[in-house]
Amino acid sequence: MSIESLPWASVSERLASAIAELSALQEPLLTAEVDPRVLTDFRDALNRIRNTAWAAQQSANAPLFDQGATRVASYLTAERIRAAYQLCRSLHSDICRDDIEFQKGPLIELYGVAKILVDELKERL
Repeated sequence: MSIESLPWASVSERLASAIAELSALQEPLLTAEVDPRVLTDFRDALNRIRNTAWAAQQSANAPLFDQGATRVASYLTAERIRAAYQLCRSLHSDICRDDIEFQKGPLIELYGVAKILVDELKERL
């Protein structure tokens, strides 16, 4: 079996490509003027990827250290809660702005899923 036929080979190639692209972005980030909101979104995305990569590595190493998948799932859930908290704060700031126009459809969908989440949280707290 060649390395190219292994299931993780294409992911490894994509990761290597992403590493090269991110490395190439380092200099422009330091010297160019970038919209602060775009930088915030970029940093949030990098943090999510970093945490997901950590959890994937923990999962891969779990059998070596006799750790179950439950610990990794718990960590990922905690990370999603942290990310949702930050996203909610950002959305709140956006909604309070007068210079942003919102489409009602996505707001209605967001309200619906947020209400379901709040109701579930009330039962668990």
